[in-house]
Amino acid sequence: MTAPAIPPAGDYWLRDVRIPATPAERLARVDLRIASGRIAAIEPVGTAPDGPSLDGGMALPCFVDVHTHLDKGHIWPRSPNPDGTFKGAIGAVMADREAHWSAEDTRARFAFGLRCAYAHGTAAIRTHLDTYLPHGRSTWRVFAELRDAWAGRIDLQGVSICPIDRLAGDEGAALADLVAEHGGVLGFVTRFTGGGHDAIPPGFQDLLDHAFALAEARGLDMDLHVDESGETAAATLPIIARTALRRGFRRRIQVGHICSLSLQPDAVIAETIALVRDAGIAVVSLPMCNMYLQDRAPGRTPRWRGVTLLHELAAAGVPVSVASDNCRDPFYAYGDHDMVEVFQSAVRIAQLDHPLGDWPNTVTATPAGVMGLRDRGNIRVGAPADLVLFRTRFWHELLARRQSDRTVLRQGRAIDTTLPDYRELDALVRPDPG
Repeated sequence: MTAPAIPPAGDYWLRDVRIPATPAERLARVDLRIASGRIAAIEPVGTAPDGPSLDGGMALPCFVDVHTHLDKGHIWPRSPNPDGTFKGAIGAVMADREAHWSAEDTRARFAFGLRCAYAHGTAAIRTHLDTYLPHGRSTWRVFAELRDAWAGRIDLQGVSICPIDRLAGDEGAALADLVAEHGGVLGFVTRFTGGGHDAIPPGFQDLLDHAFALAEARGLDMDLHVDESGETAAATLPIIARTALRRGFRRRIQVGHICSLSLQPDAVIAETIALVRDAGIAVVSLPMCNMYLQDRAPGRTPRWRGVTLLHELAAAGVPVSVASDNCRDPFYAYGDHDMVEVFQSAVRIAQLDHPLGDWPNTVTATPAGVMGLRDRGNIRVGAPADLVLFRTRFWHELLARRQSDRTVLRQGRAIDTTLPDYRELDALVRPDPG
């Protein structure tokens, strides 16, 4: 791609640009006026008298990655998953956390992930943070430092993550206080310590009500890891929805994964989706990570992709996002914090095409709404001129290639999209010298 010659200063027109319309699959060919770092006008193509031209290429709003694990990222070289399973991932991460997660180690890997995401065109990230006290206090301090350091480049939100039973008693109150102190989101996984996402454990409802009470008392949103397995007995999602409805919970709730929903009987699926819709719960799917972990067994080809029922949820009016989840750690060995890759993968894995419809919003407007970010996820007059520019002219072109030659604008200016070198982490993760 010959990059458009974006002016280094001053106001300008960006001519002949295709931007998402309604539905997002449609593309409107326009000229954009960029002034004082914002979109000052959107006019029919041919309006602008001068300025760099995209020659009909696409522009998307900078991306919103609403489910990540930046504190775990990039530990694969020193702590790979021994067998690629969910259980293997948990064991490897727990061992690595105990052995290595100093503030300096976490900060370096976390910042590396932010640099990758920024270069790829992401402007907002919600990251889950392993919150096991007392260690979690250090992780949240690192998060707060990086959130402040990256302000204006990436809007960063933090979410606690731990098994739900860790929220009981004094530890749960202290954990929730820690989240509130840092302006975070209360999160947990719907399994007990040492267990998997299988049969619903005894006492789950009482613990769930306690978790809701912790959030209510502190005015916190909630973001939960739910039913991340192929076990139909793992059906905590309808319990979560009924609890939110019964309590009249007024804050935002997002649930991630809900892999087992796609394996439930049709009647259970219909009832669960209706409850989720009525409770105002948003869903995020992590297609790359779920496809990597779910239905894995030695010497056996997987029969199931692990993704949840995106089409059915969206058709019912449930807000649906897709996100990157883990990156180069035991839960997912690959990835580069690139939302173009995430969207391309989601389209292919979950068949989000024919028509593409509004599925592009799953990495822009919808997650921006979940995070409460009014200035993210849309190209509109008054919004920041935070755009990702592509030489490609149509969705089928964008979905076909890696788009490694994209141009990223922040406040109307082209940024350096050079990715950080993995060698920067060598001293921490000790890659194989071979």
